[in-house]
Amino acid sequence: MNDYIKFELEFPLHVSPIFLHQYLSTPDGLGEWFAENVKSRGELFTFIWGSTEEQAKMLPTKTDETTRFKWLDSHKDSYFEFKIEIDELTKDLSLIITDFAEADELDEAKMYWENKIAQLKLIIGA
Repeated sequence: MNDYIKFELEFPLHVSPIFLHQYLSTPDGLGEWFAENVKSRGELFTFIWGSTEEQAKMLPTKTDETTRFKWLDSHKDSYFEFKIEIDELTKDLSLIITDFAEADELDEAKMYWENKIAQLKLIIGA
């Protein structure tokens, strides 16, 4: 089994947390930027990219703050998470992505998230 490395990326966004949360936690929202199509049955989400389908379970999280998904066919301890943080002084919002990648795919995984968040920013006007 390959070793997975946990990493975090932080992206400043100029948007309300409630508005952003719907793009991070609903099939319609995720289908606009994360995957070509997203379906859900309760806490089970199916992410579709072309002919590839991946399933993940949405884990219990804090509403409007954190959304975590556990891939069903992945390393047992890996997940991906969206966390919305608001600076108490400046009120600036940051989206923090936590994910896992194999060591030789770490740079590619980070670039993937940078591209996906750029796409999200275009869609939400942030």
